[in-house]
Amino acid sequence: MTHVALLGDSVFDNAAYVRGGADVVTHLRRRAPAGWGATLLAVDGSVAEGVHAQLARLPPGATHLVVSAGGNDALRRAHVLEARAGSSAEVLNMLADVAGEFEQSYRRMLSAALSRALPLAVCTVYYPRFPDALAQRLAVTALTVFNDAITRAAFGAGAPLIDLRLVCDEAADYANPIEPSEAGGAKIASAIVRLVSEHDFARRRTEVFV
Repeated sequence: MTHVALLGDSVFDNAAYVRGGADVVTHLRRRAPAGWGATLLAVDGSVAEGVHAQLARLPPGATHLVVSAGGNDALRRAHVLEARAGSSAEVLNMLADVAGEFEQSYRRMLSAALSRALPLAVCTVYYPRFPDALAQRLAVTALTVFNDAITRAAFGAGAPLIDLRLVCDEAADYANPIEPSEAGGAKIASAIVRLVSEHDFARRRTEVFV
């Protein structure tokens, strides 16, 4: 029996933001074929390193792992966007430092997840929905370095990828600027079902789902 374990952050653990509506794991259970199971291990607020503790709680029957991590890592480094710099080179250098730190953390997490010898998929970090146009533009630009690290890690591991930037592409997909709404959660769950149902994990070849 297929049993999907969801790991990571509030992209999956979004019950607190849907005001009594269906969260991602509920949508997943409703949309999954008969006989599937799903366990929520993701924790709101977690960074990539937090997935290690979540992996320790994997249920014995888990058959697939899906990880969405990186958004909170980016939030913790948001101060870089407000740092004073004398040139664009200094800004790029600071972003490069942030990207390097995150990539090391993400690859450690991915290695730990892969060590479970279960089919694994990862997600990009979706774009926020800030009402301020400048804040939105800066956030989208900065997230490029985080998503680059995630996609390269996925490609290197031959893991399939859900590009949440294209899944959550409407204002209605967000409960607030950074959390998925009930509608967004439904779209995320549908992408997970499609990936687990269609992807050939035995080929160890990255395929992108949107």
